[in-house]
Amino acid sequence: METGRHRRGTRRNVESSAIAAFAPLVAVVPVWLLATAVLWLPVRLVWHVEFVWFALGYLAAAFLLFLRPVQVYLLAPLLGARRPTPDELAVLGPAWRPVLQTNDLPAHRYVLAVLPSAELNAFACGGHLVIVTSYALEALPRNELSGVLAHELSHHLGLHTIALTVGQWLSVPVLLLARVGFFLQNVASAATTSFAQHSSSMTALGRTVAALLTAVSWVFLSGLLLSNLLANAVGRNAEFQADHRAVTMGFGRPLALALRRVLQQFGTDRPHSWRDRLAMSHPPARTRVARIEALLRVGGR
Repeated sequence: METGRHRRGTRRNVESSAIAAFAPLVAVVPVWLLATAVLWLPVRLVWHVEFVWFALGYLAAAFLLFLRPVQVYLLAPLLGARRPTPDELAVLGPAWRPVLQTNDLPAHRYVLAVLPSAELNAFACGGHLVIVTSYALEALPRNELSGVLAHELSHHLGLHTIALTVGQWLSVPVLLLARVGFFLQNVASAATTSFAQHSSSMTALGRTVAALLTAVSWVFLSGLLLSNLLANAVGRNAEFQADHRAVTMGFGRPLALALRRVLQQFGTDRPHSWRDRLAMSHPPARTRVARIEALLRVGGR
């Protein structure tokens, strides 16, 4: 029998989904550069720094997100997650321990966090962060929770989260300026309605300004929308690869049971249209269960 140390598929390596995940990152770069330039202009008035160094400095800061202390004190809270309570650790610990032992990993390498939520969900982020919803801790038996945690660890071992985390960091200034643009558009529209309704020229000016602000905001959002569509397509394949690795670890059956529980409690998640399919970041749970069971029948090869 193979041990966890030597079992094929339990080692960290670059999978195809990790490489494909750079496609959404490339899609967001043009609008990120544009947003960064807008932010750089007022900064340059008080601090003489070239745009190239300003942009490179922001990009370099993304790699701080892969440090464990930053993930504990910054990234997890930004995602709405927190440290587990003692009662939650009493549930997480016994489920997480066999996953680490199977992969011959020390407990301190990864950071566990809990997201207060009524959804049955978990996800991986950064280089070491594994987040589980509070409802998942309440609803899942220990073996099924181990299967879910093995799946999330598989994302880290397959390096699926690197490009995703950098892309989310680049999206921050883009989303910020898009929101500012829509806010100013609403202000311009309200001001036009309140103060310029008796002047045709002022009304036309106000509407022109509002239209320009809306157009600029949509320029920023278009890059994010394209990036999200690509990320969803890449993410679905990453889910299949993480499921495959979890099967290889020996947690395929409890993972399939957890997915069946999702179907029983929340119903089918199959897309009903091509728009639903584009918006889905995960494959349908029923499809994942079928693939996992097929892998189990052939021994996970």
